[in-house]
Amino acid sequence: MQSEVKKSRRVVIIGGGISGLAAAHRLIERGAEDSAMALEVLLLERLSQVGGTIRTRKRDGFLLETGPDSFISEKPEVLELARRIGLVERLIQTNSEHRRSFIVRAGRLLPVPEGFQLLAPSRLWPFVTSGIFSWQGKARMALELFLPRRAVGGNGSSDESLAEFVRRRFGREALERMAQPMVGGIYTADPEKLSLKATMPRFLEMERKHRSLIWAMWNNRRKLTREESRGTSGARYSLFLSFDEGMQLLSDTLAARLPAGVIRLNTHVEAIRFDKEKREWHVKVAGEEEIRADAVCVALPAYAAGALLSEVDSQLASELEAIPYASTATINFGWRRADIPHPLDGFGFVVPFAERRTVLACTFTSVKFKGRAPEGHAVLRAFVGGALQPEMFALDEEEMTRRVLEDLRALLGIEKPPLFSVVEKWPRSMAQYMIGHLERVARIKQRVYALGTLQLIGNAYHGAGIPDCIRSGSRAADEIIKALR
Repeated sequence: MQSEVKKSRRVVIIGGGISGLAAAHRLIERGAEDSAMALEVLLLERLSQVGGTIRTRKRDGFLLETGPDSFISEKPEVLELARRIGLVERLIQTNSEHRRSFIVRAGRLLPVPEGFQLLAPSRLWPFVTSGIFSWQGKARMALELFLPRRAVGGNGSSDESLAEFVRRRFGREALERMAQPMVGGIYTADPEKLSLKATMPRFLEMERKHRSLIWAMWNNRRKLTREESRGTSGARYSLFLSFDEGMQLLSDTLAARLPAGVIRLNTHVEAIRFDKEKREWHVKVAGEEEIRADAVCVALPAYAAGALLSEVDSQLASELEAIPYASTATINFGWRRADIPHPLDGFGFVVPFAERRTVLACTFTSVKFKGRAPEGHAVLRAFVGGALQPEMFALDEEEMTRRVLEDLRALLGIEKPPLFSVVEKWPRSMAQYMIGHLERVARIKQRVYALGTLQLIGNAYHGAGIPDCIRSGSRAADEIIKALR
């Protein structure tokens, strides 16, 4: 009688955000499928809880998101993971009423024209009648219909900043009044430095394929309308989804699905070494001996990953530490609904940098999703900081809250104080995808590949959203399994 002996392999994941949790879950899944390998997974988290910036608080019947409040359903990773861990029934869509947002102009909240997609309109009349742009600005944007494609330089590079692209296609006013605040709400970035190729390559592809972005959007809208009218699109989720008990339900459920002993909280990793002869890793944990590992997955911000890997590969560490980050803060406010004069007939507003306000954006959370506030009450969530306003992030919590309340008083007419305010600061949390980002990531990938059993995951490389982070974790797990075999 022959018995098969499984070869034991240990994988250490450093960082318990959604990327690290997704990697651990995928490794456990794959390990269970492999009869020839006994896989031991160990996830080390510095804090006392997992989830990273995904954090949901409950207070007096209010549900507050101090990190991300939703995810985009166009990217399937969260939906697929939710099915595997039994959370599909807990998904909720945005409220069917008031599915619009506002942009501040001269102290007034003006609705974003229906059909406007970040940079360009897909419908004519709402754009023509909008008060966001002057007539000169509208005329300049309409000129985009007739502009030629960009001539690509001799080196074949097609990258340019968001600001350069929008000014070139649509003019200065389109950048200042629409693109900067809309994209700033996603990436909290400086549009003069943000790489369009790394963040929104579909607009470059539209220009390459159709020449005019407006023309491409009009065509896409007509095609989508025809498909929907024929019923060929099938069941569709709304663009933004969340969970009935908040986004932390995802990270908590994912952690609970991992076997006992996989997650070690309050564990600070001080250094990583790689023994080239034995092809094994040594992870130094504060106050403990080194942990030996056959593979390591670093799920930390790029600058933190670079600091840990400085002795392993100094060039890799330099590339990682060169990826810049912006700091942001969220402030959740609870109010009695009767104390807010504004009708709150949208999901929130963004503020152009040209308006010189403290607040970058504000979400009407209790309008966007049901179950976020008790009956007769409302939750508003403000954003502060970002790459363009680091001095606002540097304010202490009391002063930051005071200034944001001044803005909300001016923009929404709120005179009465809130029932409460909850400030959450996220220092160096948003990776900035500068021009040349994809080339840098390619160089990082080359260095990582040479080490064989190392993976880097998170929001610093191929996308900043929750679906992107889950995808990076799952792919890293697959690469580790391949390398260990």
